[in-house]
Amino acid sequence: MSEMQLNWLNIVKRERAIAVIRTHDLELGRQIAYALAAGGMSLIEIAWNQASASVLIEQLSQDLPQCTIGSGTILNREDLKRAIGAGARFLFMPHTEPGLIEATVEQGIPVIPGALSATEILTAWQAGATCVKVFPIQAVGGINYLKALRGPLGHIPLIPTGGVTVENARAFLQAGAIAVGLSTDLCPTNLVQSGNWAAIRERARQLMNQLKQEPPSLEGSISSITGQTVE
Repeated sequence: MSEMQLNWLNIVKRERAIAVIRTHDLELGRQIAYALAAGGMSLIEIAWNQASASVLIEQLSQDLPQCTIGSGTILNREDLKRAIGAGARFLFMPHTEPGLIEATVEQGIPVIPGALSATEILTAWQAGATCVKVFPIQAVGGINYLKALRGPLGHIPLIPTGGVTVENARAFLQAGAIAVGLSTDLCPTNLVQSGNWAAIRERARQLMNQLKQEPPSLEGSISSITGQTVE
C-alpha cells in the first residue's frame, strides 16, 4: 500500500466515522462541513454528483486543514481524474469496478468501492481497495448482515453506509466495522434548511463521543495483509 493509503487506515481507525455531504448549494456545503468539523469530525466526503463538488473540495481543503477531505459517488475515470485534481484525498465509489479501483490505486489514493455481496467485497479487495464500503447495509439486514460477513471476510476492513444513524453507529463498530459512513441522519434536512448549525455540530459531537469509546478493529489483520505496521 502507498503511504497515503496507510495514513488513511490510521485515520479511519482513530476517527471511526466519515461524514457525507450532499448538496448542490456551495454555501450550504461549507456551513455543513464547518459544523461537522466543529463537532469533532475530521473525515468529510463530498459527493461528486453535485454541481459544486470540485469547488467545495478545494475550499474545504484550505479552510479545514485539520480535516481530510475526500469525494464520493465516483463512477468513472473522468470523475476520478477531476476529483483528484480538485484535491480529494480519498475516494468512495457506490460500486465495484476493478479497472477503476486499479486506476485509483495507481494514483496512490485511498479507494473505497461499494459492494454488497461477499463476492463483490472480495472482488473489490483483490483489485486493491483500501477498505470496502458495504452499501446499502440497512436494506439487507443491517448489523446482522455485517456480522455474517465478518465470519469469512474478517480480514477485510468494511465501512457500512446506507442506513447508519447516530443511534446505531456504535453497534456497527461492535459488529466489526472499521468505521461507518453517515449522511442524512447526521445532517437532517430540517436542520440544514433552517441553518441550525449548532444542532448539527452537537450531533457530530454526540456521534464521535460514542464511537471513540470502541476499541479499533482489525488491529492485527491490517498489518498482516499489508506487511506494514498500522499504528
